[in-house]
Amino acid sequence: MRGFDTAAAGMIAQSRRQQMLTNNLANMKTPGYKADKAVLRSFPEMLISRLGGDTPGAKKVGALSTGVYMQEMIPNFRQGPLEETGKPTDVALIQGNLPVNPETGQPGALFFTVQTADGLRYTRDGHFTIDGQGFLTTAKGQYVLDANGRKINLPSDEFKVLENGTVVVGDTPITKIGIAFAANPNQLTKVGGGLFRLQGKTEALPAAQNNPNVGFQLSQGYLEQSNVAPERTMTDLSATYRAFEANQKVLQAYDRSMEKAVNQVGRIG
Repeated sequence: MRGFDTAAAGMIAQSRRQQMLTNNLANMKTPGYKADKAVLRSFPEMLISRLGGDTPGAKKVGALSTGVYMQEMIPNFRQGPLEETGKPTDVALIQGNLPVNPETGQPGALFFTVQTADGLRYTRDGHFTIDGQGFLTTAKGQYVLDANGRKINLPSDEFKVLENGTVVVGDTPITKIGIAFAANPNQLTKVGGGLFRLQGKTEALPAAQNNPNVGFQLSQGYLEQSNVAPERTMTDLSATYRAFEANQKVLQAYDRSMEKAVNQVGRIG
């Protein structure tokens, strides 16, 4: 009976991994999209003893795993390729040298800061636009914030964005586009629409402009594309299908064994 649970757990884990990989492929053309990767873990093992194990000299049979599950999905914050669009409202965020987090052993990540109806959110999608009131917004109407956490109002649609994020209209610097630095980007959760939020936190991420150890630059007229690797994702999809199929065959083998146990071994007379 434990075999049914173990095989079924493997099928469920692979099914969820397949959904994650399919979603990655569906967002291959989404600007700034960060591909998810799955973390699979095994359930705690159980120590098996033979019946009457409390008698002197009894031996332990061994350990038995109770299956696998997909613990979480973690975005891969690797820099995506750049695509030139020529649109002045398109801005690509290019990560430079970033400090390594001593807890995770991984570098941090950079984001644009936007204001939504639900509070502060973070994104790598630099496909911006200008609304009817002259505010710089995302494609879905969320306000892009400057380095001081304020909305960016542009007196003209003729503007330039310098590499350090300074917005210039004519010859006059107006403000700086706010860039947030996440020392541990695993604390961010995807909320849809290319947005991230801090898990269980209300304070904002610190500004990258205030950290001399953080390197970045902005490129106007470019967009950062998705970092999904289609060839690798298709290979992972095939491996996931094969693993699902293998667990399915194990389940069928257990089913045939149970059928024999009921109809043949358990037959009276």
